[in-house]
Amino acid sequence: MKITVLTYLDPDDGRDEVVDQAVEALGESGRHELDVLEVEGDLASLLGELEKRRPDLVLNLCEMFGDNVQGDAAVASVLELLRVPFTGSGASELYLRQDKGVTKKVLAFEGILYPNFAIFSPDADLETGGNLRMPLFVKPLRGDASIGIRGADALVRDSSALMERVLQVHKECKDAALAEEYIEGRELYVGVLGNREAQALPPVELDMSGLPDHMPAVADKDVKFDEKLAERYGIEARVADDLPDEMRARLQKVAVQAYRALRVRDYGRVDLRLTEAGEIYVLEVNANPYLERDSEFAMAAESAGYEYPALLERIVELAAERQPQSWQKRARRRAAARRKAAPKRAAARS
Repeated sequence: MKITVLTYLDPDDGRDEVVDQAVEALGESGRHELDVLEVEGDLASLLGELEKRRPDLVLNLCEMFGDNVQGDAAVASVLELLRVPFTGSGASELYLRQDKGVTKKVLAFEGILYPNFAIFSPDADLETGGNLRMPLFVKPLRGDASIGIRGADALVRDSSALMERVLQVHKECKDAALAEEYIEGRELYVGVLGNREAQALPPVELDMSGLPDHMPAVADKDVKFDEKLAERYGIEARVADDLPDEMRARLQKVAVQAYRALRVRDYGRVDLRLTEAGEIYVLEVNANPYLERDSEFAMAAESAGYEYPALLERIVELAAERQPQSWQKRARRRAAARRKAAPKRAAARS
């Protein structure tokens, strides 16, 4: 296929390393024609480039658009309006996982366990989902990648600290605040691949057992991105090989249930907490999780037998399988035309 890798270009940090890794991985087979489309915040440029390139499929790695950190849903909606096939979840599925309150309501409807919560909107509306017990973990309602979360500040133990933290989220993050019961236990991530036949990957644990008592065991921004902190306290993600088979099966079952409940497509990751009593809580459902070669998702996929190139190829295949027969016939015709034209292009270059 002719595949365009779509990514957000950060004006300060440049292109994310996952882009070149994905291009290299998909290029190994020699089956695809690949190019990269970097976007910042110019919609006209995005539309023009897609029209010019006319890809068979977009590998959608775009996590934001302009200064909108929730812009991934907007980008997906543009691709849908243009009828450009792309990997991963669509606009509606991305919105569902963005709004963690809506996510929890869907989980409640499906009978899936999650922490009780309350939503504090900037306009003073209060929405509760169960009776809350301290301590509470307070974070932005629509935040991603632990933006706006610092463990020591986010965990509150009384009503005064709760309101202070809520106001902080309103001011700094320009978002509603989500307060949910803090669940003690192991932090586990279960990746899922597939659509009709979803396959749960082996659970990966983020081991935070080395953190000192004054630091809550939460995957905040420091825990995720501060390499010095991780080295000092032995924080690492690893495949949870010590889980009994029965517990591993339970975790994978809950992950697939949550994946299906939120209508995630092609691939996703479900963040879980496992208590000492064996209760499994769904913390978040992530559509289009980070695909960097050393990410938790890629780590789990490798443990399941998918080397990195095979993982990217499988995601492309899953997206292609969702397309109608008319698209598949057109893609085959375009591929045949490109193969036929390849010797002529090579001769012209020589």
